[in-house]
This record gives sequence, structure tokens and C-alpha cells, in this order.
Amino acid sequence: MRAGREGGSAGRLRTVAAAATLAAALMAASAAPGPAGAPERTAPGRTASDRTAPDRTASDRAVTGAPYGGTGSGGEVVRIETGLVRGVRSGGHTLFHGIPYAAPPEGAYRWTPPRPAARWSGVRDATKPGPLCPQVPSSYAPIASEEEDCLVLNVTTPPGSARRPAPVLVWIHGDGAVGGGAFFDGRRLAAQGLVVVTVNYRMGVFGGLALPGLEGSGTFGLQDQQAALAWVRRNAAAFGGDPGNVTVAGVSFGAAAIAGHLTSPGARNLFDRAVMASGEGMLDMPAGAMGPGVPGYPWYVWRTDREMRGITTEMTASLGCAHRDPARTLSCLRALPVKRILQVPHIMNAFQAFGYGTPALPQLPADALREGRFHRVPVLSGATRDEHRTFVGMLYDAVGRPMTEADYREALRTAFGRDAERVRAAYPSDAFPSPGLAWATVVTDRMWARGTEAQNRALGRHVPTYAYEFADRDAPMFLPLPGEFDFGAYHSGDLPYLFEDEKAEPLFTPAQRELAATMTAYWAAFARSGDPNAPGLPRWAPYRPGDRPPHTQSLAPDRIGPVDYHREHRLDFWSRLP
Repeated sequence: MRAGREGGSAGRLRTVAAAATLAAALMAASAAPGPAGAPERTAPGRTASDRTAPDRTASDRAVTGAPYGGTGSGGEVVRIETGLVRGVRSGGHTLFHGIPYAAPPEGAYRWTPPRPAARWSGVRDATKPGPLCPQVPSSYAPIASEEEDCLVLNVTTPPGSARRPAPVLVWIHGDGAVGGGAFFDGRRLAAQGLVVVTVNYRMGVFGGLALPGLEGSGTFGLQDQQAALAWVRRNAAAFGGDPGNVTVAGVSFGAAAIAGHLTSPGARNLFDRAVMASGEGMLDMPAGAMGPGVPGYPWYVWRTDREMRGITTEMTASLGCAHRDPARTLSCLRALPVKRILQVPHIMNAFQAFGYGTPALPQLPADALREGRFHRVPVLSGATRDEHRTFVGMLYDAVGRPMTEADYREALRTAFGRDAERVRAAYPSDAFPSPGLAWATVVTDRMWARGTEAQNRALGRHVPTYAYEFADRDAPMFLPLPGEFDFGAYHSGDLPYLFEDEKAEPLFTPAQRELAATMTAYWAAFARSGDPNAPGLPRWAPYRPGDRPPHTQSLAPDRIGPVDYHREHRLDFWSRLP
């Protein structure tokens, strides 16, 4: 899908949130300190953090922080472990917003593992969204929060006619430093007979700060998600859900978190199936892949505990809390207002990684997956066909600075060194509409497809695994950018097909609406049984590493069926390079 020029139809129809989430991942790598904790310079034009797809339903809602809501005046009251909550009806669904699943992590409890939520008396109103966790606005996402009492979740129930108890799907949003669970409208999935739960969790520095001797260092956001999953086990039945049938699903940074949960002792028995969309658990990052001056990393989202402590030292140096005694440093940081912490440039984006070598993540998750040391649950795992076009477009062509042939050659040299000419021979720019699309294809294949295939192969050796590729190259796009660029099947462009989006829906063709219906039916079948196949759906074979090629299901409006993912992304070629 081409980005429209400012004032065009795409610009008029886009949401602020959609723009934010497309820009977000650019900052995740560019603002993060390197292995020694030294901040790297930020590439021009970047804004937020990691990426999800259009995750709100109107620009005014993105500005005010208000997500989708109900349409009815009455609501159901249910009893959960901490008291009574009243939701709001919306058609055949009931929506419950802002339910605390853990106590506020503020004051002396800032940077501690999540604690149980307090009980309340009377009926708690759950008809409006709860607060967002601390985050900073950007030019693409004018949303902000300084509220630490934010560990809340949202529940969407299936229609009253749905069979009960219903499977439960818990959604972990991407972005890593921006966003919130209430921005994802679960009614499309709930209409397939699921109870849908979306979660807030601590992000950026509030989720990833690390100090010597600090319990939970580098993994507070991950532990929040585990607390939410434990809450679902205990309370799903109150909403008609089956606490013994829970699927955890996420996109991008959220999917990377799920790779962590698969290997984390604290997540044992908290979920029964997993869905990872555009997951980053086994991705490395070539130098310059996220823009000029951004270094390469052996892993996109994992850092050692020592590296996380180095990031903490560098990013908090200006806050006046540097002491030899880590306890004094922590006490000083806890006493600071949220606003003061958020004023440190890039402090939220710098912590978009999880620290391993800790009790929460004892081993590098990529190694644990490869070695088969993970929780044995069925997995649905995939990516989009043109993952990296998002990032190239927003650094170059789509912001009015088209990538030149010289830029392309320099990017290849930076990323691949002495192998640059081999890569250029395999991906000559004149074989593509532009050098920018050539570079996007290189990084999509080398970084995203190779990492996704490695993840599927590791999982498929031990558990039922279903691989997919979202391939709709006309997926709705909402960015009002000054330059032309074909974003294709872009990073997280599949989300409006799973979650309701008021701006995407009018742009769907009949074939795209049918694709959305098929995808939600697949996801719901997988949540029910660990197998996406169901009557009336195109057959989806499991991914078996020994098959030649292993089955990957292509999801496009004009075709749903197998694709040779290995050949399409030239993985034989990339297997011969470092």
C-alpha cells in the first residue's frame, strides 16, 4: 500500500495511533545504548519505540487516550477475586475496562515485582478505560501518561449465544515504550467465541531498569504480563471464560515477550497455547538495518543483565542519583517524579529489551528455544511478507528523501562488509522499483525471514507449530507522508484484520473483509484446540522442519495456501552468509 501525500485520502483517513506505531520501532534500536551501555545517536526522523499496527480507532481517541467503548447504557456485573465490576454492553458483547490485576508500582514499589491488587467494596465501574502506563508523546503519537497506577486489563466477552466456557485469548501489545491494552478492540475476535483480554504493562525504563541486587532487574514488564496471565487463570470463569484454556498472543515486542515467557520459569502453567506475530525472539540486527549509525547487535531484544545495568547507568546519569551504593541510587530514583524521569531523552526507548541471566530469564531465550528448553505448548507463528518496508519507508522515501543508489551501496557495506558485493549481486537495485525497496527486501529476508524461520524451526521440532505469512500487499495504510513508497504487506499490517479498526474497515475490499473473517476464524480455532483448522476454512498443514519445504500458510485476499517461504526469501543464500 502506497503512502499518500499530505492531504490525500490516506492522510485524511489515517489515525494518529497508526502513524505512531509505524514509526515506533525505529526508535527501539536507534536510541538504545550499545552493549557497553553507551548511547548511540538517533537517526533523523525517528519518534517512538517498537511497532504495532493501527491500534486505535480514531485520531481524536489517540490524542485523548480514549479507546473503543460500548454502545449500550447498561452493563453486566460480575464478581472477581477483588470485588464486583460493572462492564458496558456493546452489541452482543460486554466490555470491562481498567480492571486492576496488580497493585500500583509506585513510591517504594516502583521497580519491584508486581504485587496483588487490593480488594474494593461496592461495585467498581469498569465502563471506561483505565490509565496508560508512563510514556512520552512523539510527533506521530501525541499521547502521554505519568500515571503509575496503570497495571490494568480489559475484557471483551463473546456474544451471549457463544458456547461457555469460552477459550481465552490474552493480547500483549507491541511498541515496547508506548501504547496500552485498551487501544485494541477485541470484538472481532470475541465474535468468534473467545473471551479477549488486553493488558497494560510497565514499559521503557519503568519495565526494564536494572541495578545490582534489585529483584526483577530488567524484566518488570515481563513479570507484569505474567501477573496478568495468572490473574486470567484465577478470574476467567467470571466472564464465561475457560481458565484451563488460555492462549497468549502478541505482536512485535509483545511477541518477543512471549518468546521470553516460553522460556521463563515464572510463566510455567500460565498459558496453554501461544501466538507470535512478527516475533523478534530469534532476530539479530545487522549494522545499519534500523538506520545510518545504528550498530549491529547479536540479538534484537535480548541483553545480558550486565548490559541492562550499563544502560541504566548511562540513561540515569543526568538524574542526580548516581551513588556507589545501588540501594541509595534506587532510593533516589524512586523519589523522583515520573515527569522528571521521562524528561531524559530516549530513556523510554533505551530500555526496549529484556535482561537475561536473571531469575525471570535464566538463559538467553533464543538459545533456550533452539535447545528445546521451553514450555511445551502449541504455537502459531508468522510474519508479514514485507516486514522491513515500514522502516525503510519512514527513514527514506516516504518522508521525502528517497534512498539513492549510493545510499544503498553504503547500507550494504555497513551491514555486510566484505560480503556487500555478493548481496548486491543477489539483490541488484535495478531489479526493484527503487533502491529503497531493494534495501527493504534485503533486510526483510536477512533479518526478519531468517529469524522467523529459525524460530519456527526451533519450535516445530518439539511442539505443534503452525507457520504463516501475511501477504496482503494492499493492506490499509494511514500515514500522511510527503513521499511515495509502496509499503506492501508491512510490519504488523495484519492487525486490523484481527482487531476492529474504524478507519481500516471502510478501506477494506470485499476480499479483504473475507480475509479478516478467515484470519479471525483461524486464530479462534487455534485458541480452542491448538489447531487453526476448522470446517469451512482452507486447510492449514503444520510446520514440520523435516518437510521440504516446511508448510507456511500464505494469507492474502486472493489466495490462502502454502508458500515456499524459504525460497521466497532466499534463505539458502542467507544461510551461506554470517
